[in-house]
Amino acid sequence: MSKSDPITRVVLKKITPEASAAMGALHGAAVSAAQDAKVESELLELIRIRASQINGCAFCLDMHTKDARAAGETEQRIYALNAWRETPFFNERERAALALTEAVTLVHDGHVPEEVYAQAAEVFDEAQVAALIWAATVINAYNRIAIAQRMVPGGYQPAKKS
Repeated sequence: MSKSDPITRVVLKKITPEASAAMGALHGAAVSAAQDAKVESELLELIRIRASQINGCAFCLDMHTKDARAAGETEQRIYALNAWRETPFFNERERAALALTEAVTLVHDGHVPEEVYAQAAEVFDEAQVAALIWAATVINAYNRIAIAQRMVPGGYQPAKKS
């Protein structure tokens, strides 16, 4: 095999179904925690998109931008998300959640700074902060899974609303 030939990657769901199911259960628990804490599903999609942008996960970007659009998110905000600090398109809660998401995603770069955590704690209660941290943690894990497997974007379609 030459260096230019692609290597067939493992499909984790097929090879390790128990671990994949546990990851799905973790995702479900994180979503439930967010719902219980009254964290808006639209905000969760912004978190998923922003972490996926930072991590360079094309598969997750495709999925979560489609889900965000299906939930009514605007193209303008999706396009500007990579530069959210430079725009007027995001409110205080969204800005705090995005800053926390970035800190969790880039934990190697200064951990989660006190000022970032304090900003989140000013606009979210403890259950909501916990839900945001879980949401960022889960999407970071999924980004790594999709990137390691070289999952191909494009085929995902959001569930139809009934």
